[in-house]
Amino acid sequence: MLLMFKVKNYTSFKDETILDMRATSYVQHPSHVINLSDKLSLLKTNAIYGANASGKSNFVSAMFFFEQYIFSQFIYKKEDEDFNLDENKPRMKLEPFTLSNDVNNASEFDIIFLHGGKQIQYGFECTPNEVLNEWLFIDDKKVFERSGKELSFGSNYKKALSDYKKLPEERLYVAVLDYFLDSETKKTILGDFIAFFANKYNVFTEILFESTVKGLAGMVGFSPKLVTNKSYRKKVEHYLRLIDVGIKRLDIKTEIKLNPQTGRKKKEKVVCTVHDIYDEEGNAVGEKLFDFSQESSGTLRFFMYIQNIIEMISGGGVFVVDEMSARLHPLLTKLIVDLFCSEQNKKAQLIFTTHDISLLNSNQFRRDEVVFIDKNVRGESNLFALSDLKVREDATFSKDYLQGKYGAIPIFNYDELTGGESGE
Repeated sequence: MLLMFKVKNYTSFKDETILDMRATSYVQHPSHVINLSDKLSLLKTNAIYGANASGKSNFVSAMFFFEQYIFSQFIYKKEDEDFNLDENKPRMKLEPFTLSNDVNNASEFDIIFLHGGKQIQYGFECTPNEVLNEWLFIDDKKVFERSGKELSFGSNYKKALSDYKKLPEERLYVAVLDYFLDSETKKTILGDFIAFFANKYNVFTEILFESTVKGLAGMVGFSPKLVTNKSYRKKVEHYLRLIDVGIKRLDIKTEIKLNPQTGRKKKEKVVCTVHDIYDEEGNAVGEKLFDFSQESSGTLRFFMYIQNIIEMISGGGVFVVDEMSARLHPLLTKLIVDLFCSEQNKKAQLIFTTHDISLLNSNQFRRDEVVFIDKNVRGESNLFALSDLKVREDATFSKDYLQGKYGAIPIFNYDELTGGESGE
């Protein structure tokens, strides 16, 4: 579970910007909070609002880049299947803030999360060519800190790590350790770190969705459980029927696929949707199988979401989505939010950007669950929570937001828009 993510000097975020998932002392919507102890409670959801080009997508991109940068540096051995970065995902380059005469090409990222009963903090500062600083703490105890090529170790880890001081300036130290540590030591020090990103940290950028959902339906991610686990498939079917898009159930058919490299044919199981066929009186008289390429982009998008959501609500995780409401009816967006906020969810979190103000009300969210991103005249993005503004519990969030009371809305001149001057 995520406690905090920090970014500095990346795209439009010049100064240190923190997304804090720790809950305040508000008593509203108690089911929206995961209570871990008397001192620590975490939010299940965080909705990020802001004008176009304010920096919402940039923040999600920072969370995506952070994971990608880490694991693109890992050198995988053939027998090592702990983590495999998806080669089909679009790559994102390091882009420091550039709208300043004092250009700094070093960006900084930091995260604090809970996994395996441990609190882990990890971060680094880097340029496009080298790693300047790096740190890893477990339960507030230092594992290592790095400044340039110089390393220092916490007392509990010095013996295990002191033999691994050879450090290329362009490579993260966690990647060096992942390659050189023996399996037992690696599991002890990096096991929960790797497992969190491999299984619990899921970031979907709009770029990723554009290249999958909108492009080729054949690229839509299918969980293997859809084929192997009937109970899981029934859960997915339940939500597809619930959203009323005409899908009766899912079916598995076998197709013969040709390998273009070897020329060999092989059988492959393919997931398809089942729709009823009706006569002129509206009676169901048969069924027809549809390939997913025949479904709408909104249906495909929801299908991708719901697979992840079912897995996360069952096993826990962090689901980060850019423009979650794009191509979805507002009631479908609300359905997804409500699933995360429900009593049945004990360990999953949803972070998403949206323009859907139908959700922006006190019946849907606590004040600490709503975050705004605004951009000033210097092109610098800033993040702040509704709870930071001392807003009353019974305030009309959406109305006040549209009236500009919270900022983070587009500003334009209506006279120029309507041609006021030419009408004189």
